[in-house]
Amino acid sequence: MSEVANIEFSRRKFFQVSGAVAASAALAACTSVSERLPSITPIEPAPPPAPEPALGGYAQMYASVTDEGFQLPAIPVDKVDNRFLRQMVQDPTGEMPGTIVVDTKQHFLYLVRPGGQAMRYGVGLGRAGFAWSGRAVVQWKRKWPTWKVPDEMIARQPELEKYSVANGGMEPGLKNPLGSRALYIFQDGEDTLYRIHGSPEWWTIGKSVSSGCVRMINQDVMDLYDRVPNRTPIVVY
Repeated sequence: MSEVANIEFSRRKFFQVSGAVAASAALAACTSVSERLPSITPIEPAPPPAPEPALGGYAQMYASVTDEGFQLPAIPVDKVDNRFLRQMVQDPTGEMPGTIVVDTKQHFLYLVRPGGQAMRYGVGLGRAGFAWSGRAVVQWKRKWPTWKVPDEMIARQPELEKYSVANGGMEPGLKNPLGSRALYIFQDGEDTLYRIHGSPEWWTIGKSVSSGCVRMINQDVMDLYDRVPNRTPIVVY
């Protein structure tokens, strides 16, 4: 089979597995409330490939780290499903190298690499994470972002008013729902309100939770942040 045919086969297979999530609901700003909902799609258990030697062991990947004055705790990798730990895999998307692909059905985020490979990360998804799909770009990125709660969310959760835009939002920190990094997604020059961000709630990775966009383990979102520039293309299925 030719390389072109292989790519087309990979794309068709990925579309069949992933599908497209209908953009049927308006997005709320990302937050991180750990009330759990049933998983959208059961994932068949399967042992993942071992991490590439260049990546080091999982304990090293997810060790405690000091960053921008904050001390991130180590992730207990023995308590995380290995499917959702960072690893290099064969690219199932057929997208161009340098593209971010979010597969909301399988709870994976891929960064497509040259040579038919992709860096795969596990993600957690809230309702906002299912409310938008399509092609866009990472307009900008922020280290240790401030979380500013919009009025619509405050109307539902008045206790969050102290973190409103008018009040300056929640300061960056270990308990901030946006975690250590945030990637802000724009489409046709407009903010989609869709975010890829870190989360202190590592146990929600691979799950569907009550709210938020696309959340990653803090150490993973830091790795992704360093690998992608502004204007990186992103596809959400």
